[in-house]
Amino acid sequence: MNVDKANAALDSVYTADTPETLAQAYAAWAATYDSETAALGYLLPFLITAWVARHVPVGEGPLLDAGCGTGLSGPSLKALGYGDVAGLDLSDDMLRIAGSRSAYGELKKAMLGGPLPWPEGYFRAFFSTGVFTISHAPASALHELVRITKKGGHAIFTVRDQVFESGGFQAVFDELARAGKWRLAEESPWFRCYAIGDPEALVKTFVFEVL
Repeated sequence: MNVDKANAALDSVYTADTPETLAQAYAAWAATYDSETAALGYLLPFLITAWVARHVPVGEGPLLDAGCGTGLSGPSLKALGYGDVAGLDLSDDMLRIAGSRSAYGELKKAMLGGPLPWPEGYFRAFFSTGVFTISHAPASALHELVRITKKGGHAIFTVRDQVFESGGFQAVFDELARAGKWRLAEESPWFRCYAIGDPEALVKTFVFEVL
């Protein structure tokens, strides 16, 4: 497996300067995304299911995989007994692969940071990995994700270390807390998101209860 090729693909998505460029980069990467991220030891789509299982009882839903990509999290959640999972992504090519996994009840093309095509309080929880990272979704996208999550539900997501400060995540966290929209339930330590490659790449998982 070519780790250099995987790193080159990562560079192309991290340097995307517009949503269109990002979508094109993922379209080019879609076919080999799973094998190449596996070569780097990409943990997040599988590890996020631990936080989902800790906060959302089996049988409660629906859940939203926000920025689902090729849908790596869906089958893991299905194996754990979660049957009502929707996904959104900006890439048609990634969504096609996610749809082939038979783990998502619905898949929609949408851009995080813009309006989302679900009503207020629709989801029991949303989860998101590898989305709040370099050149990807803005912290402001959390407002809309919280809007479509029901009261008593959960927001479960990772943030890359390099964008936590520069992307203004703490300010958005505080804004939503001051507005009485959510409260912090759990925060992980910083940890590596690639078990094999890129030891410098760190993320933190946050879990908020929606109020």
